[in-house]
Amino acid sequence: MASTSIESRLTELRRLLQAASYAYYALDAPTMEDAVYDRLYRELVSLEAAHPHLISPDSPTQRVGEKPVERFNAVAHRIPLYSLENAFDLADLHAWDERWRRLEPDVPKQIEYVTELKIDGSALALTYENGLLVRGVTRGDGVRGEDITPNARTIRAIPLRLNLAHPPAWIEVRGEAFLGLDIFAQINREREEAGDALFANPRNAAAGTLRQLDSRIVAQRQLDFFAYTLHISEETSDLSLPSTQWQSLALLQKIGFRVNPNRECCASLPDVETYYRDWSLRRLDLPYLTDGVVIKLNDLDLQSQLGFTQKAPRWAIAWKYPPEEAPTQVKNIAVSVGRTGALTPVAELAPVQLAGTTVSRATLHNRDRIAELDVWIGDTVVVRKAGEIIPEVVRVLKELRPAEAKPFEMPTHCPVCGEIAVQPTDEAVTRCVNSLCPAILKGALVHWVSRGAMDIDGMGEKIVDRSIEQGLIHSVADLYTLTAEQFVNLERMGRRSAEKLMKAIDASKTRPWSRVLYGLGLRHVGSVTAQALAEAFLSVEQLGKAEVDEISAVYGIGPEIAQSVYEWFRLPPNQTLVMQLKAAGLQLSAERAHPDGPQPLAGKTFVITGTLPTLKREEAKALIERAGGKVTGSVSKKTDFLLLGEEAGSKLEKAQALGIPQLSEEQFFTLLSRKAML
Repeated sequence: MASTSIESRLTELRRLLQAASYAYYALDAPTMEDAVYDRLYRELVSLEAAHPHLISPDSPTQRVGEKPVERFNAVAHRIPLYSLENAFDLADLHAWDERWRRLEPDVPKQIEYVTELKIDGSALALTYENGLLVRGVTRGDGVRGEDITPNARTIRAIPLRLNLAHPPAWIEVRGEAFLGLDIFAQINREREEAGDALFANPRNAAAGTLRQLDSRIVAQRQLDFFAYTLHISEETSDLSLPSTQWQSLALLQKIGFRVNPNRECCASLPDVETYYRDWSLRRLDLPYLTDGVVIKLNDLDLQSQLGFTQKAPRWAIAWKYPPEEAPTQVKNIAVSVGRTGALTPVAELAPVQLAGTTVSRATLHNRDRIAELDVWIGDTVVVRKAGEIIPEVVRVLKELRPAEAKPFEMPTHCPVCGEIAVQPTDEAVTRCVNSLCPAILKGALVHWVSRGAMDIDGMGEKIVDRSIEQGLIHSVADLYTLTAEQFVNLERMGRRSAEKLMKAIDASKTRPWSRVLYGLGLRHVGSVTAQALAEAFLSVEQLGKAEVDEISAVYGIGPEIAQSVYEWFRLPPNQTLVMQLKAAGLQLSAERAHPDGPQPLAGKTFVITGTLPTLKREEAKALIERAGGKVTGSVSKKTDFLLLGEEAGSKLEKAQALGIPQLSEEQFFTLLSRKAML
């Protein structure tokens, strides 16, 4: 393909993908099938890989950086990005209206207000120069914020290039980065699996995500964004400047941003009140959290005249909804034991309705929180769920404490295994440290067999429970010593199911070192962290011998994670577990099996496409790399072989066009000489 035609195709691909993203995120009206988008995206990746000098910063492929940043720099805001003043009732709203009117007494009584839902997230200021995104900054103290541009680029609702043929010198857009409720729930599930503390609410999760030093982690968390304010330089080219907030929102959507559709232009304060009341219940059905309504004067000239106080704009206010709280009685306080041994007290409540759901349990977090609340069994407590996804007890109505109420003490022994529970001096959490505790063992096994770890199909939670109850399993290593006969003896387990399960267990031995490390369930080590550690330390021996400073030197690994990993490998039971897994034949190394021997695939580049008969893609990749080969994601002239499975897509078409040899799995094994490799 000639250079000019390549450039033309790259431009066309970027245009098509950007238009599809605009329709999907800004207009909520998809115009392209996912499969078509994926095919075009893969073609763009392939062309850019073959012609890296033609990559542009606004390409959809350039959203995620390759390496974490070392720190965030402080940046001054061009215009203050202050928080809004809050109103908590109708009287507060009218008092605000009277205050700004005293400053501008000539303003007519009848003016327009724009109402928007207050998204429970984290504010961002985005700067575009000549139409390209050049900076993303957090609110900070309102005068200066942190430059988190690499993280802002990962948010797909934020365009990298504006939909403007002749953009002005600069445009600044303000908005809210947030997490949808489904994504938030998914993140908390993953954190629970990794032994990390759960985020209390989407707002905290969004703020914490934006401050991640590794943009790859930010991209995985799938932040969303609503734009709500627009500032434009005077060199506006042919762009027509808006005169109202309502026009600004329309222009924001036109140039590529997602704007909350649930906005309204109100002719009076009574109309604002109606909007607020309407959304007090409707907001409960939204896929994201909103904790109030933002009211702004529609006239931008009036906004400019009123300006700011030392803390907030005079022309806007946030009318907050009252928190979702309800009184109920504590019937009992139970203690659950998690995979990491954490003992968590949970209040069992008389059922109460909150935010459209029935709540009968609420977390009490830990011993310190119980002492702070002074909560007793039998107390009447106030439970909250407003910006909180996880219901929690916020205060005790001590004046209602009955005579028969009983104080609660955290157990000194694990309620599951009976061993002593300890509270480390640097933690608020009480833990069971018995590695043989059934609760810890169950959590460890469920995590080990999960799809993101060893992916042992058929080993569900009920099978795990029965295996532990029957004394078949005392650690994850025991999985690899069991026979089909032992599984057949479990309740509701037939021979065919047992044999299928044995094959799945055997297949898990080929999972790569990073998956094994994740499956071990070290505290604070999720799948992304495990991958980073496995790339830095190519074997379990290397990681086990590493000091804290060596571990924390890995990009994206902080001192807390490093300390956790270091301590895990120094516990004798964990050392025994590693030896047992190694003896069972699991992949505890990413090094080549025979580094000094022949490497049949040395210097060869592979692309894998389709579904292979027996190998998972990660397993095939590991075999290729162990034999000295390299695996890439797109087909180019530099590709030596296409490893081909069923339902292959556009990679096959491109390989055929370029005359690249295609291998079946059987032919791959012949080329690999699998017997020698294993």
